[in-house]
Amino acid sequence: MLAKDDTQVSAFFYNPNIHPFTEYTKRLNCVKDYSGKKGIKLITKDDYAIEKFLRQVAFRENNRCMMCYEIRLAETARTAKSGKFDAFSTTMLVSPYQKHELIKSIGESVADEFNIDFLYKDFREGYRESVSISKGAGLYRQQYCGCIYSEKERYQRSA
Repeated sequence: MLAKDDTQVSAFFYNPNIHPFTEYTKRLNCVKDYSGKKGIKLITKDDYAIEKFLRQVAFRENNRCMMCYEIRLAETARTAKSGKFDAFSTTMLVSPYQKHELIKSIGESVADEFNIDFLYKDFREGYRESVSISKGAGLYRQQYCGCIYSEKERYQRSA
C-alpha cells in the first residue's frame, strides 16, 4: 500500500518473541526471499532473544501483547532513527487479529521517546489482498501470531 503511494519503503525484521526457533527461521527466510524478489531493502536484527521476551512476560501473560509490541516497536524506532529514516511503522497494522489501538498508542509513545515519527495507518483494508498476494507467491504463511502463548492458543482451539 505504501509503495502504491510512492513512499520509499524499507523492511526491518526483529522478532525475539517467535517460538519455536524453526518458526522464527521460516519467517526470517520468507521475508528475506520476498524482499529480495521485490527489491525491498531489508534490515535484520537476527537476534533470537526468546529468553528476553519470556522474562518480560512471565507472570504477566495477560499483558504479553503490549510487551511484545513495545519490544518490537522500540527496536524498530531505534533502528529507523539510527538509519536516518523519516518514520517507522509496522506490518502488524494489516492484521485484523492485532490490537490496533494498543499498537498505535505504543508506536506514538516510542516515537516520542526516539524523536521519530510513527506512521499509523489502518492497513486492514488490504488484508485480503495481502493474503492473496502471499498465497499466489507461494510464501510461508504463519498460523499464529508468533509467541509460545499464541501457539498454545492456536493448537488448543483446533484440538
